[in-house]
Amino acid sequence: MNKNIAPMGWNSWDCYGASVTEETVRANARFMAEKLKVYGWEYVVVDIQWYEPKADSHEYHPFTELCMDEYGRLMPAENRFPSSAGGQGFKPLADYIHSLGLKFGIHIMRGIPRMAVHKNLPVYGSDLTARQIAKTDSICAWNTDMYGLDTEKGGKAYYESLFKLYAEWGVDFIKIDDICRELPHCEAELIAVSEALKGCGREMVLSLSPGPALLSEAELYKQVSNMWRITDDFWDKWEQLYDMFERAEKWCIHAGAGHFPDADMLPIGPILQDYDKDNRTKFDRYELKTMMTLWSIFRAPLMIGGEMTGFDDFTMSLVTNSLLLQMHADVRHSHPVWKKKINGREHIVWMGCGAAGGYYVCVFNTSETEGEIFLPMSDLELADSNLTYTECWTGETGRCGDGINVRLHRHSAKAYYLQQG
Repeated sequence: MNKNIAPMGWNSWDCYGASVTEETVRANARFMAEKLKVYGWEYVVVDIQWYEPKADSHEYHPFTELCMDEYGRLMPAENRFPSSAGGQGFKPLADYIHSLGLKFGIHIMRGIPRMAVHKNLPVYGSDLTARQIAKTDSICAWNTDMYGLDTEKGGKAYYESLFKLYAEWGVDFIKIDDICRELPHCEAELIAVSEALKGCGREMVLSLSPGPALLSEAELYKQVSNMWRITDDFWDKWEQLYDMFERAEKWCIHAGAGHFPDADMLPIGPILQDYDKDNRTKFDRYELKTMMTLWSIFRAPLMIGGEMTGFDDFTMSLVTNSLLLQMHADVRHSHPVWKKKINGREHIVWMGCGAAGGYYVCVFNTSETEGEIFLPMSDLELADSNLTYTECWTGETGRCGDGINVRLHRHSAKAYYLQQG
């Protein structure tokens, strides 16, 4: 990974929950390779329960049978991922995605399968058994698949066996769940996961879920992972999007090379396809621009949540805007400048420096009515009268002078790149 740029890709959760199939993953990978790779999109991530043969929605079947090998390591369900047959695991699918010039990722849960513990299976590469290393009182509150691991009794050996397998498969991205907010009681497991990954011989992005992450543990997240969720599941609701401004304000100082606060997936285009193929994001076009602008100035990972093969022209314009994606790649030291009401309308301003020079400035209208404001250069502490601007969504250009007049629809945003004229 380019450690200066937050990861960009697609994740199957928003559109398929636990039910995604190999056919769908391959179709979305082809779409990304053909239409989005040139813009920097590269990760294709299979989310939760790829090892569950009966998975059919965003809901989980409690205490269901799971597919795993003789060492208690979960394996893809062959009825959903046919190329995994014969013990090949995800290697054939990873090879296919790599052949497209993309990178492959999977979701895992913290711990070891309960089934492996009940059968007391051996742990690959060690003299330990599953029952010896399991913490049977450490159970995920929302999924019944796993027990936690006792690192004082050799639990790290199981994580080492996992990452050895994932390296053989050719995995490039690991999203591990039931761990990010589970501190301090899961801290030892988190460190064991990180060390096992770093020792497996293959570079992988490590993404921590679920949120909200603990601000007090920011430095730990930065040491052990590449991205960590600052929110619980993010969906297409204005209230959640508005709440993200406060979260971003608290976390922005922790975004840096190789470690990025994660505002969760982008619910764009067709989502919740496991329930109804007609489901689409409830965000309107202005709110979608606000989301993309905030994620980009904040330097958050950009993980598409929608079914890409169903994108319309407008949705495509969100993910192929070269000026906006350049901001996402280049912006440094982003922070809010102010949030205040002007003529009864609330506006928020963020800014950051460009890695190659210049400045990025984003203006958000979070009120319920359209309005115009004047943004003084003095508020940005920029006194250079020779600055010009380019607005990333429209391509509009002009001179900054002593400020910029900004007119915005309700719940909308503009993003400006300022440079010497």
